[in-house]
Amino acid sequence: MKNTIIWDMDGTILNTLDDLKDSVNYALEACGFLPHNDEEIKQMLGNGIKVLMELATPNGLNNPKFDECFEIFKRRYSLHMNDKTRPYPQIAEVMKELKQKGYKQAIVSNKIDEAVQNLAKTYYPFVDVAIGERKGLKRKPESDMVWQALKELNAKKEEAVYIGDSEVDLATAKNSGLDCISVAWGFRSVDMLKACKAKRIVEKPKQILDVLAEM
Repeated sequence: MKNTIIWDMDGTILNTLDDLKDSVNYALEACGFLPHNDEEIKQMLGNGIKVLMELATPNGLNNPKFDECFEIFKRRYSLHMNDKTRPYPQIAEVMKELKQKGYKQAIVSNKIDEAVQNLAKTYYPFVDVAIGERKGLKRKPESDMVWQALKELNAKKEEAVYIGDSEVDLATAKNSGLDCISVAWGFRSVDMLKACKAKRIVEKPKQILDVLAEM
């Protein structure tokens, strides 16, 4: 029986696109580079903020201004991570219902840990565990963060389901030995999720309850 949920954050339970985009473009323009639009930023998300800035900055790590640009982004995002960020509709209700049914829940994200903790406490204080990028844990799609979450939840992988919006999440679930539910409202298209062999895709948060019941 499944009784544990590991949630991705960006694109799954929180729409963080605008705040991330604004901070990326602020840093790029401060360094004399052109900004990116929503769709471009979406495709850069999922592997942590350094990879985000590497993809957003012309020539990436080879750009002589990369370190400066990355530092500007980090400073701005730390101050403006919650200007426009909002939960996706119905997600909180679904998570609360799962809590009432006795499910253990964790949030696992490639965002820096400070941001994960702040946003989790703001929007989902009832979630048992929140883990972001921190020393000693490899980023997703490696399994380190998931294993840490399961350890803190005192849960077994056979009892757990991973829920996310991207190919990174599908790979994370596979590497961790967890079943996966993919969501259609995030930063990747349904076509891309299908191309990545997603077995379960939900169009609306309430459908998560039905899929879990079937599992």
